[in-house]
Amino acid sequence: MATVDIWTYREQTWGATDLTGYSVEATDGGIGKVDEATNEVGGSYIVVDTGPWIFGKKVMLPAGVIDRVDAEDETIYVRLTKDEIKNAPEFDEARSKDEAYRAELGGYYGRGA
Repeated sequence: MATVDIWTYREQTWGATDLTGYSVEATDGGIGKVDEATNEVGGSYIVVDTGPWIFGKKVMLPAGVIDRVDAEDETIYVRLTKDEIKNAPEFDEARSKDEAYRAELGGYYGRGA
């Protein structure tokens, strides 16, 4: 059985699209907007600014948690609940390329992938 790489977009076209500014929907409602998106081979992710919902917290979501992208509505749907995102480690821009940080995030999000 193939495993999903948590750091890779399930659809290659998503990585070719600028997802910045897209709305992000958890399985149980909206959580914010994309502040930043990358398309690195084996290291793709989006950074979501949750705005007032979690008092301005930003979270880094590995590309593999994205369920689908609606380009027409500029909305990204993720396979996580609001609580899973709220309880995630906060985005640390200084560590975004750090393997240990990515392993920590991959471990957190990988449980539900």
